[in-house]
Amino acid sequence: MNIVICHTQVPFVRGGAEVLVDGLDAALGQAGHRVELVTIPFKWYPREQLEAQALAWRSLDVGRLNGRAVDLVICTKYPSWAVRHPRKVVWLVHQHRQAYDWYGTPLTDFGVSEEDRRARRIILETDALGLGEAERIYTISKNVANRLARFNGLTGHSLYPPTHHDRYHNSGYGDYIFTISRLDSAKRIPLLLEALKKTHSKVRAVIAGSGPEEAALKARAVALGLQSRIEFTGRVSDDEAVRLYAGALAVYYAPVDEDYGYVTVEGMRSSKPLLTLPDTGGVLEFVRDGENGYICPDTAGLAQRIDQLYRDDTRELAARLGRAGLETSRIVPGWPEVVRVLTGEY
Repeated sequence: MNIVICHTQVPFVRGGAEVLVDGLDAALGQAGHRVELVTIPFKWYPREQLEAQALAWRSLDVGRLNGRAVDLVICTKYPSWAVRHPRKVVWLVHQHRQAYDWYGTPLTDFGVSEEDRRARRIILETDALGLGEAERIYTISKNVANRLARFNGLTGHSLYPPTHHDRYHNSGYGDYIFTISRLDSAKRIPLLLEALKKTHSKVRAVIAGSGPEEAALKARAVALGLQSRIEFTGRVSDDEAVRLYAGALAVYYAPVDEDYGYVTVEGMRSSKPLLTLPDTGGVLEFVRDGENGYICPDTAGLAQRIDQLYRDDTRELAARLGRAGLETSRIVPGWPEVVRVLTGEY
């Protein structure tokens, strides 16, 4: 089968969506399909660029490329699903959340100007058209499917993305809480700092990643007097991330209403307890309080659970939660199954 993956790429940024696309590209090839990745750099400013981006995808002719008929198109992010093709399948990473669930919150960059209202209307209309004409819609989590139903009245079937490698393991339960993500406000790393300040043990935190909030987080750590207990590693290689997961006491991951969260699955594959909050969206499809981690009500509760894990000298509590998490992570399919679902080869 000749398959085209349509993906919107933010230049110089690499995140979970790019991990998903790379894995899908490789898995389709391994399954014997001929696959090409088509990307258009995504630019959301000035506002008229959002309309231009949608039109660019809509104007693409991917029905036949280099003399070959394209049998299937798989779209991932806004506005790639505006592309025309008689067999269009969407594996929805997320929609342009600033126009949906983030609209009217501090996380959006949309205001109430006429320009912003027009841009938001275009996004909604593009989604209604492009998603509405898809043959099938899969979502990377139940949370994303629920948003799609709530805002667009469309049905999506959850299909969890596999991790991009299988090297995760456990090398013991050390003295640090580990987290890794893009350092922006939606990931809520400051809550980990606040919780660490409230702990009564000598537990540390290792924070991997980079992003717009990095300098502010480092300054906050100093202001809280935590600079000796927090390590900011910056971006790390896959090998280093595996090592940091493997030696952690637990993994913290508590973004605002997360779409899916590779960190959750990676932590569980490393047999680590997951520490999160009650409003983390897709993360809660995996974490079960007291069974494979803790859903903490606030920073005080988070600090209490961190101390509880740290003060258990035998580390049996962390090990028990971690073993349960490893079993939970098995609900995520492998790449061969994902390929069969997306291509309709049930």
